[in-house]
Amino acid sequence: MFLGKVVGTVWATRKDEELVGMKLQIVKHIDLDYKLKDTFVVAVDSVQAGVGDVVLVTSGSSARQTALTKNRPVDAIIIAVVDKLDIVVKT
Repeated sequence: MFLGKVVGTVWATRKDEELVGMKLQIVKHIDLDYKLKDTFVVAVDSVQAGVGDVVLVTSGSSARQTALTKNRPVDAIIIAVVDKLDIVVKT
């Protein structure tokens, strides 16, 4: 899993029939200070996230383990909208 920020939406009027009805979001990876990284994924949105939301994304075979994505051609899925991070750093 990784943390990301939704930065856009993919609109595709023609797509594989297994993806019909699924909302696709562009998610950029972020670090623990919420800074955007250069990498991104296109992820199925299972939690009605919006542009600007910080989200938790799972990818690979784990992305196909949800009721929404089982046996579908999906490589990444948004599984949570993150409200807050509590980070404890011991030095």
